[in-house]
Amino acid sequence: MSIITSIDDLEKLYGTAGPASTVKESPRITPEYRRLIEAAPFCALATSGPEGLDCSPRGDKGSCVIIENDTTLLMPDRRGNNRIDSLRNVVRDPRVALMFLIPGHGNALRVNGRAVVSIDEALLTRLEMEGKRPRSVLVISIETIYFQCARAIIRAGLWDAAAHVDSSTLPTPGQILASLSDGSVGGEAYDKEWPERARTSMW
Repeated sequence: MSIITSIDDLEKLYGTAGPASTVKESPRITPEYRRLIEAAPFCALATSGPEGLDCSPRGDKGSCVIIENDTTLLMPDRRGNNRIDSLRNVVRDPRVALMFLIPGHGNALRVNGRAVVSIDEALLTRLEMEGKRPRSVLVISIETIYFQCARAIIRAGLWDAAAHVDSSTLPTPGQILASLSDGSVGGEAYDKEWPERARTSMW
């Protein structure tokens, strides 16, 4: 296997990025980037910690984050599985990366920065959803923000209904859990109960 082991070799292989790849980067939220963030109900949150890396899906009604100001985002931590992998990482290493996706839109939006885990009472109350407060809030200080070109999304056919996979052809969460636990967790009952469990514990 031939591998690249130096930055020099890597840059020789790929050449120099054009102006459109660099001028798009900003240290703060521009009016255009604000519109993209406000339209994005989903993002992937990447963090790093002593145990390794983590990438967690985050979604919410409307935008998945609140714009506090031109250099600060607020991400409420809604109900989940309580693994808190991302939060464990942030407490020990504040570096974070976010990739926002907007259904039907070709470009992704990327943010790199640093975060803290806040349990400020006023902030938790402010970010209530359907009468339920988040357990905590990530306060993210932006270091750089830029859009990602649409090629990957176009190649994947992400928003093309004709390319969507029939969920019935894939293993269910209950089946996966049952397989990994020798049947002690999950199974048909888990899948059957999931819709009601999700309905009553979304926030």
